[in-house]
Amino acid sequence: MHFGRFFLPTYGFLVSLGVLVGLWTSVRNSERLGIDGEKAWNLGILTVLCGIVGAKVLYIINDWSVYAAHPSEIFSIATLQAGGVFSGGLIAAFVAAAWYVRKHHMPALGTCDAFAPGLALGHAIGRIGCFAAGCCYGKETHHFWGVVFRNPLANQITGTPLNVPLEPTQLFESAVQLANFFFLMWLLKRRTFDGQVFGAFMFIYGVARFFLEFIRDDPGRGSVFGGAMTGTQLIAIGLVLAGGLIWWLRPGAKRLTAQPVGATR
Repeated sequence: MHFGRFFLPTYGFLVSLGVLVGLWTSVRNSERLGIDGEKAWNLGILTVLCGIVGAKVLYIINDWSVYAAHPSEIFSIATLQAGGVFSGGLIAAFVAAAWYVRKHHMPALGTCDAFAPGLALGHAIGRIGCFAAGCCYGKETHHFWGVVFRNPLANQITGTPLNVPLEPTQLFESAVQLANFFFLMWLLKRRTFDGQVFGAFMFIYGVARFFLEFIRDDPGRGSVFGGAMTGTQLIAIGLVLAGGLIWWLRPGAKRLTAQPVGATR
């Protein structure tokens, strides 16, 4: 985006907007569940920073053969501008959140419930930024929804194929996460046990990301089991199992009493 001589990268703007909107939503939900707002803000900022680092680290690990041969590329402009792998960011953010929640005696699963819708919304907005930059692109397609990138910068920075129709995987994932956000907000008002919303988030996103990987064509997500699946698909399976496990185990525990979302617990 250009404003006279001022240039604002669309990718950076939308990712930043996603982070801010996601954080605000998460803190608002936390306060509605009776969680201290200041602690929620601190937790959110910590997880965002760790998520950025985790996404970048997994991106480098998945493409380690290239970076091992050219270590200086780790700190190159292309690597720094690459968005990273969301699953790596999610894992790093979860580890950081677990530490902070434990240290400050916050309700672990209840806090995760409060943050899940904001995470989905922030991701949905951020993926539109990916679409604007051309990163996280899909395979060539001849379907009517195929999109064509023509900006040489997209090819230079992320290797996006130019002048050929590609699957708009960024928009598909954004749509899934936006729908996920509305569902999770609906579920948050009706949850019957701590972890119900977070478990649903992990399950839904894990299933969606597993199948979206089949039409992704950008590098940096690794492969496992002799190329049978990508590293991201393996993580997606882990998310599905973890989300399903929460739903399977928690109903046997003490359930929440029926109350409006705004009630203090």
